[in-house]
Amino acid sequence: MPDEFHLLQPRLLTYTFSRCNYPADQVFVASDLNLYYKTRNPLSDKRPDWFTVVGVSRLFDQRELRLSYVMWQEIIAPLVMVEFLSPKTEKEDLGRTVREVNQPPTKWEVYERIVRVPYYIIFDLYADKLQAFQLVADRY
Repeated sequence: MPDEFHLLQPRLLTYTFSRCNYPADQVFVASDLNLYYKTRNPLSDKRPDWFTVVGVSRLFDQRELRLSYVMWQEIIAPLVMVEFLSPKTEKEDLGRTVREVNQPPTKWEVYERIVRVPYYIIFDLYADKLQAFQLVADRY
């Protein structure tokens, strides 16, 4: 279950995210929403705490609220992905989890190598620490 921080922090990010050079209807912001990354595979999803995509309609097909973000339909990858650390997800969020054979890629692998999110930000509430990673030469 999400704690109060995980409910309030995404709202703050959404309210303060700057949309330079993009009209508001061409910026999609989501929190705790499934992001499907592998063509037509319903098990290939991650659920980021918060992310934004610029250059795509806020609405799916220009008319419906989005129930998920499907990479093979949209083509445009998220610009920024944010994860809020918790003891349960810390290792995976920081890229310290080794994927087991026959298991889906880790969150870090998906963001860095498959979706190729330019900016990946991790916030640790307990240590009051913010880490920002930029995709450079295929690595964070």
